[in-house]
Amino acid sequence: MRTLDWFVLVTSLVSIIAYGLYRSRGSDTVDRYLLAGRSMPWYAMALSIMATQASAITFISTTGQSYVDGMRFVQFYFGLPIAMIIICATAVPIFRRANIYTAYEYLERRFDGKTRSLASLIFLCQRGLSAGLTIYAPALVLSVILGWPERATTFLMGVTVITYTVAGGIKAVTWSDVQQMCIIFLGLVVALITVIVLLPAQVSFGDAVYLAGAAGRLNVVTTHFDWNDRFNIWSGLFGGTLLFLSYFGCDQSQVQRYLTGRSITESRLGLLFNAVAKIPMQFFVLFIGAMVFVFYLFIQPPVLFHQAELARIQSHAEFEPVANQYSQAFERRRQATLALVEAHHSGDPGAEHRHAANYRAAQHEIDAARTQAARLVEQTGGEKDFSDTNYIFLSFVTRYLPAGIVGLVIAVIFAATMSASSGEINSLATVTVVDLYRRYVRRSASDHHYVLASRWATLFWGVYAVAFAGWGKHLGPLIVAVNVVGSLFYGSLLGCFVVAFGFRRVRGTAVFIGMLAGEAAIFAAFRFTAIHWLWYNPLGCATVVATALLVTWLTPGGGVPAEAATPGMRQPG
Repeated sequence: MRTLDWFVLVTSLVSIIAYGLYRSRGSDTVDRYLLAGRSMPWYAMALSIMATQASAITFISTTGQSYVDGMRFVQFYFGLPIAMIIICATAVPIFRRANIYTAYEYLERRFDGKTRSLASLIFLCQRGLSAGLTIYAPALVLSVILGWPERATTFLMGVTVITYTVAGGIKAVTWSDVQQMCIIFLGLVVALITVIVLLPAQVSFGDAVYLAGAAGRLNVVTTHFDWNDRFNIWSGLFGGTLLFLSYFGCDQSQVQRYLTGRSITESRLGLLFNAVAKIPMQFFVLFIGAMVFVFYLFIQPPVLFHQAELARIQSHAEFEPVANQYSQAFERRRQATLALVEAHHSGDPGAEHRHAANYRAAQHEIDAARTQAARLVEQTGGEKDFSDTNYIFLSFVTRYLPAGIVGLVIAVIFAATMSASSGEINSLATVTVVDLYRRYVRRSASDHHYVLASRWATLFWGVYAVAFAGWGKHLGPLIVAVNVVGSLFYGSLLGCFVVAFGFRRVRGTAVFIGMLAGEAAIFAAFRFTAIHWLWYNPLGCATVVATALLVTWLTPGGGVPAEAATPGMRQPG
């Protein structure tokens, strides 16, 4: 990066951290440190919720996903508005009126202590793993730009996030998120404009959209049903709805956001804002990836975007014929693309059809060459199932964007990661202290003691996330990996809360067994079937509900309504 880029990046990051710490003054009690004294306005909650979702993975991996597979990933979010409406009608008023710190406190009141503990442990496993992936993404950025080892850049990012999260608590996280989302929105707009400006002079914005569509990169809706298909409208509407119900209704990293609101109404407004804004935002990010693909129709991209692996395999004799095939196929595709644009302008359907066929044939050769290069990486000692998807957008940014813009885009990626990882670490600390430490280790201690314990728990989970981050490079496209990790656990949590809200006669032991059965069903599907991970959530949820109802029916006295358990600990407020 150039001097101006560093100036933009450093200024952005310092201002975010300083503003968050400034707004977090007075976070000296458990209620203020973990829930901001329930004082957050709806717009701060809304932007914080969105920022927690919009990690660096969103901008690094989603754009690459669109480059190689088109925009159909957006269907994953089609269930979000449905989920938000349901949560606003059910979980928000129930949790707010219960006056709790965590969603899992409610489970002890509704069922028993062991159900609360199991749900807490499931959350800690899931979110702890995801936090590592969230930190790994920007570490990848720095390693590509600076040539530093990924371990060193992971450590640097982890220390930065841990510092202000430990110091400021949820208020520092939330108000930093507000600034971060402003930077993110600005960076996205500037990135798209820059991509379009860099296109050849004879290619207009309309031509770029036409070419993206002709290349199959604007495949926003896929109606064909297939259990094994990664993204289609059915998996998005059904599997996605249940995933987001789990995420926003059962995941403490999101529940904690709307527990900080001033009122039930403000909490609902924060969630409904996301219901309206998230899909357009995700569409916008994917569209940037599609435009990067169009840009590379005219400028030859590298065979592999992972520069270190590309440099390593270039010395092997098997690489030269692959590189030659790739270069020749690219030139044929470029010529076919220019001819396709000209035919489109002239309005000649026959010529369009002919040049589109030539384009697709050349694209097939390019894909084949990239596949051979990836296999060469694996055969020469590289990682198994090699993928360079996570490097596509970074490669474009660092090679072609002008000074200042590079720094802004990198600031967007850093801001997104800081918001997502700080929120995850803060929620992990909250569950650790409230649901486990204060429940089983120190039931009666001073408020100051629990604030100190929360800071230590935050530090622990930050270090844990940094330690796990190194595994991120083995998991393929990060945007997929982070959602796979969540889907392995969310279905069981959702099933537990569905039973809690909808089946008053089910008691703790029945739902406890149901959650164990749900996790067993999910991991069995993951290990022994090829069904897409979005279906893990309905599978886990249905298994929990069915098992809990069966155990209740088979248990003597199972029809007796559950009584609220006494938590045995002081409640907030």
